[in-house]
Amino acid sequence: MLHFAHEDVDDAELERLRGLYGSFTDAVRDLVDATIRTEVDEDTLHAVQAEIEAATARLRTKQLDGPYGVRVTPTGKSMAWGNAAVGLRNAAAPPMVINHDGKGSSWAEVDLGAAYEGPPGLVHGGVAALLLDHILGETGSFGRRTNLTGTIEIKFLRATPLGPLRVEARIDRDEQYKTFVVGSISDAEGVTVQARGVFIVPKWARDQGDLWGSQQ
Repeated sequence: MLHFAHEDVDDAELERLRGLYGSFTDAVRDLVDATIRTEVDEDTLHAVQAEIEAATARLRTKQLDGPYGVRVTPTGKSMAWGNAAVGLRNAAAPPMVINHDGKGSSWAEVDLGAAYEGPPGLVHGGVAALLLDHILGETGSFGRRTNLTGTIEIKFLRATPLGPLRVEARIDRDEQYKTFVVGSISDAEGVTVQARGVFIVPKWARDQGDLWGSQQ
């Protein structure tokens, strides 16, 4: 079930929360990377596991019953903080921050580490698809209207290496309740993956305005 909610916080409090949870999530993301690459001895591993389990138990003492959903502040800023692609509170999400030019184009600089590997030293194809699906969808809806993915076509030109990458998208055209968006992933040598998608305003949103607000 779709979960949109209003969050009664002003912009100053929103920035405070972003700093608080963003820093915490970065620490957990770093833990994930360390978990993959550690070569400590068995005793150290058991000790750290106990510490992690104790920390998890502390966090479980007060939590939501379900997923985070999307929350919108009184000034129209959205808090999609559980999102799998850009969630501020989701350590599994690639550390992608999307920039918008206000004219239908978006981009992000992202550095993908060990947690996003598929073939040795390369980005998993599903992760590339995740990044592109999200930036195409957000580009099509940012400051305009709520869109959900209708179809998306991805073309892998060559393998994408782990490390610093640029993800881009732009609106190609609109047709009533459909927005056509194209995008790509590039490394220092050029484009590695291309994508095009059709994003559709769902029936429940056509008469309700923009439920998501500006993406944050």
